[in-house]
Amino acid sequence: MDEYNRFVDWDKMDVTVQSQDAKELTCTEFQELKQLARQGYWAKNHSLRAKVYHRLISNIPCRTVTPDANVYRDIIVKIVGKRNSSSLPLPEFVDNSLVPTYCLNAEGIGAVRKIILCIANQFPDISFCPALPSVIALLLHYSRDEAECFEQVCRILACNDPSKRLIDQTFLAFESSCMTFGDLVNKYCQAAHKLMVAVSEDVLEVYSDWQRWLFGELPMVYIARVFDVFLVEGYKVLYRVALALLKFFHKVRAGQPMESDSIQQDIRAFVRDIAKSVSPERLLEKAFAIRLFSRKEIQLLQMANEKALQQKGITVKQKRQNVHLAVHAENFKSEIVSVKEMRDIWSWIPERFALCQPLLLFTTLEHGCSLSRFYSHSEGHEPTLLLIKTTAKEVCGAYLSTDWSERRRGGNKLSFFGTGECFVFRLQPEVERYEWVIIKHPELTTTGSELENHASPASSTLSSGSVPSDPSDRLSPFLSARHFNLPSKTASMFMAGSSECIIIGGGDGQALYLDADLNHGRTSHCNTFNNQPLCSESFQISVLEVWGFRD
Repeated sequence: MDEYNRFVDWDKMDVTVQSQDAKELTCTEFQELKQLARQGYWAKNHSLRAKVYHRLISNIPCRTVTPDANVYRDIIVKIVGKRNSSSLPLPEFVDNSLVPTYCLNAEGIGAVRKIILCIANQFPDISFCPALPSVIALLLHYSRDEAECFEQVCRILACNDPSKRLIDQTFLAFESSCMTFGDLVNKYCQAAHKLMVAVSEDVLEVYSDWQRWLFGELPMVYIARVFDVFLVEGYKVLYRVALALLKFFHKVRAGQPMESDSIQQDIRAFVRDIAKSVSPERLLEKAFAIRLFSRKEIQLLQMANEKALQQKGITVKQKRQNVHLAVHAENFKSEIVSVKEMRDIWSWIPERFALCQPLLLFTTLEHGCSLSRFYSHSEGHEPTLLLIKTTAKEVCGAYLSTDWSERRRGGNKLSFFGTGECFVFRLQPEVERYEWVIIKHPELTTTGSELENHASPASSTLSSGSVPSDPSDRLSPFLSARHFNLPSKTASMFMAGSSECIIIGGGDGQALYLDADLNHGRTSHCNTFNNQPLCSESFQISVLEVWGFRD
């Protein structure tokens, strides 16, 4: 163990890693490594973990010219000289980032800053990398000297495998990861997301902290276990653990008053003190119990979010910029929903579209109750938001991912289209969002009972003709196929339109049917949430609005 204790303050370190017998790691198969990492095979022996880290990082495919330990020895004197490392200013790309000390001794704490400065010298393209100080501090615990730590971090930064994402190095990549995390929270942590919406005007501001929870607030024994698995499985592990942290935060704090004026501060405090409520093993167990999108699907979602940010003017060279998702109160006026209610809806939609502001396209108060005018004002806009207020003061609606012009592809027949990003929701009398449902039999739409009998629950699979035969090649229904220029067969059927009616498949058995005169509608609700329907089974429309998304 003496070989790797130069930078460690053993009074702070978990004593169990000092007493465990030394082991060897001989396996090379990915699946076996993955299992051992999740089990914490090398977590109880400091020396073994150091050797495993060195082995895993040495196998990362890198650029041909990647700075190594010798480069560090050559440049450290020139960059730092005889100055005290604690007085050295950090580069802008980690400005305002936490620089955790974990279980480092004084020499190790000073080494973190020196290594950051040398990396800034060798990687001029890095514009934003808030996780870097934590990664350096962690690896110093398992390094023989500063130069070895520098080389390992450089290999992580210089990874050139396009399928292996490790650490965000630009604001564009970082911000899109925050948006992707928001999308995942919206899908997998709905109870926690509902809390975030209730206490924060801008949920992205909360979710932009997700990497800080891991690389900053999480105690040493926890982040080391996460890093064990991260080096084997990659970036997706980080999303899993952050989602698990949010789930535990909501579970522990549900119903309790906030401890500060900021939900961000409350979550940070919870993560710092997580040992009071959750063990590292339980955290990882929870993280890997989440049935998350595939790595490919997450990459596509990340690409979509990056594209949306680029369209808003964010570049890879951007240092930092606040990206606000909240609806602007001064420019918003609806006869159906308030600004607060619209912000609630905005928190449900995919993050790449939440960058936009709402634009009123159609309202029955101004354009009349004509389905043809509904189509003419809505076509050319993708996505759109449908809002309905009934004469009984009920308020419901739908987020529709696809341009209504797609209905023409079916000729005169009722044509179904759309993707799994569609959903229906209720705002009055109570707020509820319903997960998507797939409608398998579009020809059966003449009555409410028929619609109810043929609306699939959210757990249903697509009909055999609508997806590729290999599930591993299928995009998640949450992603918009058109956004990636993919074949239409990868899209699912969630909305339909003809000259006679509109049908929208919702979730938990919910589906919405509107007549051609836009005065009447009905719903089916075979599997309702707490037996609460979307709205009355048959209803009269007081006001109907269609909203688009404006840059």
